[in-house]
Amino acid sequence: MPRSRQWILEHADELARGFEAYEPDPGDERDVAEYLLRRAAIGQAESERRLTDAVTAAREAGWSWRRIGEVLGVSAQAAHQRYGKSA
Repeated sequence: MPRSRQWILEHADELARGFEAYEPDPGDERDVAEYLLRRAAIGQAESERRLTDAVTAAREAGWSWRRIGEVLGVSAQAAHQRYGKSA
């Protein structure tokens, strides 16, 4: 649950005590490779969402699949196959 800045300030002492008393559990640690892989996957998903949104906006602006494909470096058919259902 996200906390507001005000809530954090009001509970700063309690939060500080919790951090100071924290004892890591072996299950809390993550392998660096796992962390990097997860971050990359999240980044890829975010990029795909932005790209899909941009293609949708281009289609709504009247762009042809040929023009979209040119910008993406693929054929019109490939662009349509990949984004046609979402745009």
